[in-house]
Amino acid sequence: MSETAQCAPKDFQALRATIAQRVDALPKRLAQVAAYALENPDEIAFGTVASVAAAAQVQPSALVRFAHAFGYTGFSDLQEVFRSRLRERVLSYDERLARMRDHGIATSRAGLLLDGFLEAAERSVADFRSKADPQKLDAAVEILAGAETIYLVGLRRSFPIASYLSYAMAKSGIRNILVNGVAGLGAEQLGFISNKDVVLAISFTPYASETVALTAGAESRGAKVVSITDSLFSPIAPAADVIVEIVEANFEGFRSTAATMALAMSLTVAVAARRAPQDAS
Repeated sequence: MSETAQCAPKDFQALRATIAQRVDALPKRLAQVAAYALENPDEIAFGTVASVAAAAQVQPSALVRFAHAFGYTGFSDLQEVFRSRLRERVLSYDERLARMRDHGIATSRAGLLLDGFLEAAERSVADFRSKADPQKLDAAVEILAGAETIYLVGLRRSFPIASYLSYAMAKSGIRNILVNGVAGLGAEQLGFISNKDVVLAISFTPYASETVALTAGAESRGAKVVSITDSLFSPIAPAADVIVEIVEANFEGFRSTAATMALAMSLTVAVAARRAPQDAS
């Protein structure tokens, strides 16, 4: 195996993170392939070079160059990574528990489970520490600190993060509204948003469709958007003024939220500190 192939990302999550890091530096056609690949991973997994090139509106040679750019020997080598994604798809809770049993992890052994979840949390925090962009964090804080009201939009798996942000911001004297979508009233909860406000949107694969719709709606009304998500190609990325990327590790399919919670705490404290001199004047 060549040296470049040895450096190629071995799984879909690693490849997606690598593409996100390098997308701004890719030539136009390769960036076009990247966008298509992450938006249509099943097509990449099972399509032919010709069919994928036609769908992505590029020449077949662009797919080969894209594969080489990320260290793969060819398009078929790249396809295998996208096929692995299907094997590692998001599992239901019953499926995750069944897989744990298949792997010999007795769910009655709380100590083993704790060790696994702590290890995933440690990996999440270490990875985010190494990849976090201080300039993007500062830009996010600047936008949030200038908001009249911060609307917090994070549903499904992201709701605990949004709830914590609302609690911490309220305790810090930061005006916010937690959009919880109860009774399908998410749009109404955003009804008074204006260009003086900011939406802090949080969503990860598989993305909550209501979070995507609410974020786009707020952006269309002139509000600024800070998105916390796992890819530049996330559906809540296009509306964002600032994107903070974070990819959490998982244990037997159960993803950690440790790094995202640390980020939430950091943003809250930084915004409170930035606003303090203004509030005291």
